Amino acid sequence: MERPPDDREDTRALAEAAAAGDASAVEALLERYLPRLRAFVRLRTGPLLRARESSSDIVQSVCREVLENIGRFQHPSDNAFRQWLFKTALRKIGHRRDFYLAEKRDVLREVPITGSGEREEAGVAESQLFDVYRSFSSPSHHALVRDEIARIESVFDQLGDAEREVITLAHVVGLSRAEIAQEMGKSPGAVRVLLHRALAKVVDLLADPTD
Repeated sequence: MERPPDDREDTRALAEAAAAGDASAVEALLERYLPRLRAFVRLRTGPLLRARESSSDIVQSVCREVLENIGRFQHPSDNAFRQWLFKTALRKIGHRRDFYLAEKRDVLREVPITGSGEREEAGVAESQLFDVYRSFSSPSHHALVRDEIARIESVFDQLGDAEREVITLAHVVGLSRAEIAQEMGKSPGAVRVLLHRALAKVVDLLADPTD
């Protein structure tokens, strides 16, 4: 997920322009991070929300909110933009999950929106999503991309909350171990151990023929 030096310079320039209120720079940054944003939303929604909400709709809502609130972005750095973008996504996911888990709303009895999330990614978007997933998993090369996406998401849903968080922060958002430690309230050493164990668990679950 590392970007070449020239790309990093370009992204830094876009972040500085975005902080100065340049809407076109914000749009360019959103386009640049769209594959990661799609992956982040699908992985962090979980099966409950993924079956009832279109992840594309959530992604579009996140992008729209960022564009509408460009004045709130005051820190001219790529890292600050990424954290703003993905925190906006996480907040929206939380709001939608709260809606379905609200009092008197028996989500277990509701009929899910069949395949709304599973069938919406196609073509280039599906390939980009798969590329992000490969950064933290070892997918089979003998299965269809769509089948592997579904299998990786199923495995990801079996992880604990902290395991899902550390993997997405490291391999989707692209934060450093020190930045993840700050986000999660842990030491960098604890983050390294947690990430190592979480990735090993993903590998084991993907290798299990029962999954």
